[in-house]
Amino acid sequence: MISKGKPVAIGVIGAGVMGEALISALIAAGVTPSSITISEKRKDRALELVSRYGVSRVDLAQNVATSDAILLVVKPQDMAAVLLEIRGSIKPDTLIISFAAGKHIQFISSHLGGSNPVIRVMPNTPTLVGEGMAAISIGPGVSLAQSEFVRGFLAATGRVVEVTEDLQDAVTAVSGSGPAYFFYFVESMVKAGTELGLSNEVATELTVQTIVGAAKLLATSDKSATILRENVTSPNGTTAAAIASFNSADLARIVKNAMIAARDRSQELA
Repeated sequence: MISKGKPVAIGVIGAGVMGEALISALIAAGVTPSSITISEKRKDRALELVSRYGVSRVDLAQNVATSDAILLVVKPQDMAAVLLEIRGSIKPDTLIISFAAGKHIQFISSHLGGSNPVIRVMPNTPTLVGEGMAAISIGPGVSLAQSEFVRGFLAATGRVVEVTEDLQDAVTAVSGSGPAYFFYFVESMVKAGTELGLSNEVATELTVQTIVGAAKLLATSDKSATILRENVTSPNGTTAAAIASFNSADLARIVKNAMIAARDRSQELA
């Protein structure tokens, strides 16, 4: 049982890229590696993480039976099968922390028999470099100590906000899928730069550093993105010409439609 001042046993089911980032976060938050057990179908991958972090690899039934908290880092389409497999081994007070898009707390709880407390999390890939954005939703029966534990180790991955579960699909559209929008925009800028005559290397460096700098300016400024944009958009200047082109293409509508599509797909995964 998770409580302040006492060690906990943490099971991680699914040790891919995100699973590894979460293992690293747990350790950074003060969980001893010996308290972390992983279950991963790929033996080579599991042994790699055992060697890198000092965690233990155990079979799924043992992992579930001995853990005070379980991180479910599996694909949405695999969730039902995993839940049914672990249902007979899990302790009734074990905290379930789900990182799967679309899968509701009620879905998880019902597949486990209804007694386990569940916290749903939508992370994103910058978690891998400690700059992630995670949104959590707290299910019925979750204790304060359990919610603080989850907030604590997720803080090691970046920033954390709490939302009601009905907003998780919107979170998926904004921050969960958001890094891919950014990468797509970078791809497009680099490609356009090369078509304007720059080498790929130079176009990439110009684009990446410009966006990194702009993001840092936005994060550290007390001004909104709108004000910062307006500050660099001189009337009839080069930036104004580019913004006019965006407006002509109705970029705001394109972005909105893309995010609606992401939200709708998240709902379909429920």
